[in-house]
Amino acid sequence: MAARGRASLSPAALLVVAQLVWAPDPYGEECRSKTYPPSGPTFKGNVPTYVINLDLPPSQRWDNLMHDKKTELKTVVQNIKDIANTFFPSGKVVDIVDNKIARLTATLPYPFNEELQGIANSSGIPLGEIVIFNIFYEIFTVCTSIVAEDKTGKLYHSRNLDFGLFLGWDVKNNSWTLTRELKPLVVNLDFQRNNKTVFKSTNFAGYIGMVSGVKPDLFTLTMNERFSLDGGYVGIFEWFLGRRDGMWMGFLTRTVLENATSYQDAKDRLAKTRLLAPAYFILGGKNSGEGCVITRSRTATLDIWDLDIKKGTWYVLETNYDRWKPPLILDNRRTPAMKCLNQTTQENISLPTIYDVLSTKPVLNKLTVCTTLMEVDNGHTETYLRECPDPCSPW
Repeated sequence: MAARGRASLSPAALLVVAQLVWAPDPYGEECRSKTYPPSGPTFKGNVPTYVINLDLPPSQRWDNLMHDKKTELKTVVQNIKDIANTFFPSGKVVDIVDNKIARLTATLPYPFNEELQGIANSSGIPLGEIVIFNIFYEIFTVCTSIVAEDKTGKLYHSRNLDFGLFLGWDVKNNSWTLTRELKPLVVNLDFQRNNKTVFKSTNFAGYIGMVSGVKPDLFTLTMNERFSLDGGYVGIFEWFLGRRDGMWMGFLTRTVLENATSYQDAKDRLAKTRLLAPAYFILGGKNSGEGCVITRSRTATLDIWDLDIKKGTWYVLETNYDRWKPPLILDNRRTPAMKCLNQTTQENISLPTIYDVLSTKPVLNKLTVCTTLMEVDNGHTETYLRECPDPCSPW
C-alpha cells in the first residue's frame, strides 16, 4: 500500500538513465592547445571598441554606438518578437511590451531609466522592446567563468559568454538563431569620465548592464546566471507588480564597476545587495589570493569560494550550477573545463592557455557568442567572437 504513491522507473528507463550518466560526452574532445592567437574555424572575428562618455547626459551616452549598431539591434529585437508571437500568436505579448512595460521604465533607478530612453530614441526601437532586450540576460544565459593565479601571483580572469538558450533553433544552419544574430552586437566599451577610463566591459550594444568588466588595477568581474526555482522570472514578475527593492543583476555589476574602490569593496557589494534574480558573481583582484565565486540567491549569499593558494586552490571556475552539486547531466561544462585547467597546471597558466580551455568542446558550444580574456593590470581586455564547428554540443 505504501508504494502506491511512489513514482518508479522501469528497468528499461533505468538503463537509459545509466547510459546517459556513464556514456562519454558525444561532443567532448581532448583539451585543446595552441589555439591562441585566435584563428581557424572556432574564431569568428574581432570586436570593435567604443567610448561611453559618462560626462554626457545619460540619454546621450549611447548615441554613437546606436548610430553604428541600430540595424543589428533591430534584427535581434525582431527575432525576440517573432519567438514571442510563435507562442502567443494574438500579438498581445508584443502589445504589452510596447505599451505597459515602456511605462514601467520610469520605475528604474537613475541613470539607467534615462539611458534606456536614449537608446530607444537613437535606435528608433520602441522603449518597451529595449527594456525587454535588457531583461533577457537575467534569464537566458549559460556561461563559463574562470579566475586563475599563476606561480608569480598574477591573476587572470576569462569567460565564455553563452547566450540564446531555447531561443530559436535554425535547423538549416544547425545553430541557435539568436546566438548567431547577437555576434554583430558584441562590443568592447571604455567608460570614461574626464577623458579617463573608469572601467571597461564587453557588452551587447543596447544592453546597459555589465556581464564582463575590469576596473583597471583594482578588480575584474563577470556574472553568470544561476538556475533556481526562485529565479529571475519571479523577481521580474514581482517588479512588474510593484515590489522593487531588488536590483537587476546587470545594474548591480555596472554600479560596482563604476563605484567600488577595491576588491573587498566590490566583494561586499556583490554579496550583500538584494537582487531580482539569483546569480554567480565571479570576482578577481590584483593581489595574490584575490579571486572568488559568490553564489547568490535573490536575498542572500549562499557561498563564497575563494582562491586559497596554500590549500592548492589556484583557480575558481563557475558555469551555472552550485559547486557543491553535480551539474546537469546534459550540460556538464564544469568537468571538462576543470580537467583542462588541471592538465595545464599552475606553472603554465596564462591568458593563452585559458583560451585553450575555453576553446575545448563542450566548454565551447553552439551557444558561445564570444570569449573575453582580462588582466587587472591597466585594465587589459581581449574579446573574440566564436564559432563551434560540428560536431558540437547545442549548449
